[in-house]
Amino acid sequence: MSRATPTARNEVANPPAAHLSTTDKYLPVWIGAAMLVGLLLGRLVPGLDSWLGAVEVDGVSLPIALGLLVMMYPVLAKVRYDRLDSVVADRRMLLSSLVLNWVVGPALMFALAWIFLADLPEYRTGLIIVGLARCIAMVIIWNDLACGDREAAAVLVALNSVFQVIAFAGLGWFYLSVLPGWLGLDQAALDVSAWQIAKSVLIFLGIPLLAGFLSRVWGERVKGRTWYEERFIPVVSPWALRGLLFTIVLLFALQGDRITSQPLDVARMAVPLLLYFGLMWGVGFALGKALGMSYARTTTLAFTAAGNNFELAIAVAIATFGVTSGQALAGVVGPLIEVPVLVGLVYVSLALRDRFFSSEVPADVRSHP
Repeated sequence: MSRATPTARNEVANPPAAHLSTTDKYLPVWIGAAMLVGLLLGRLVPGLDSWLGAVEVDGVSLPIALGLLVMMYPVLAKVRYDRLDSVVADRRMLLSSLVLNWVVGPALMFALAWIFLADLPEYRTGLIIVGLARCIAMVIIWNDLACGDREAAAVLVALNSVFQVIAFAGLGWFYLSVLPGWLGLDQAALDVSAWQIAKSVLIFLGIPLLAGFLSRVWGERVKGRTWYEERFIPVVSPWALRGLLFTIVLLFALQGDRITSQPLDVARMAVPLLLYFGLMWGVGFALGKALGMSYARTTTLAFTAAGNNFELAIAVAIATFGVTSGQALAGVVGPLIEVPVLVGLVYVSLALRDRFFSSEVPADVRSHP
């Protein structure tokens, strides 16, 4: 096993799980409650989904955008941007992440969608679109909860964003039209512009990333690093979870009626999604361990491989196939499965840290979820 980097040692020495607040201890309960509240609101409040869908600018839901920005800002404000050079220099990690996200991930989702949904072309296409949209938002939260490397997560998410703008449309054409044609399967088309993808990246990553960077620069220059780390960060940190819960409620309220009225369809889509998230995370974690990475970077590699950009997937499905389409429903079911699965994998990750990376973890801060 390679020696842990200074960043990794600092992260492990002061993990979020070491001093869990009451809110964090019951994280799965709060997230489950948020999902249930959202589903009930969408089901019981007439016209709520229409109202939420109407509050948008250029196809971007303002309430959801607000929730995501509030969720991501505190984590990106914690990043020590002066350490990013150590992540960029780690060629193994960057290359591994690119292969997992842009080769393994889309191919795996394509295979699972055809295996389990061969008779449901709309849902199959929707899941393939989900597999093409690599995560640039919520993965930062899961990584932070699992004591991953914040700096590495920021770099990998930014890298995915660049590739998303460049490769999304081309991969959509390949996996929905070219590859099925080669295999003698049904073909579909994907009409998405580079601007639509870039807009998602700029809003959901660019704004909070810039805000976090400017906060770090201003805070340290004016007040000093000690004040910033010990006074400012504790004040803004709780807003990450609040933003997450708010976003989850909105997401499930938007499609609560459709999800609860089509439980069998949701169940059919849940199987390949469960396999996808579990396999991607497991392959990423195993690869990081095999390459001798520290726990912090191993778990970051795993979560950035497993997460998906559901905002982009839903937006593309609606723009191409319509808001009531099966493809759009598949995009919504994505976070329905992803959120609880990745929360569970946070606890799995912490348990594996204690078992396989125990030399990096001081005995007094080991977590046993």
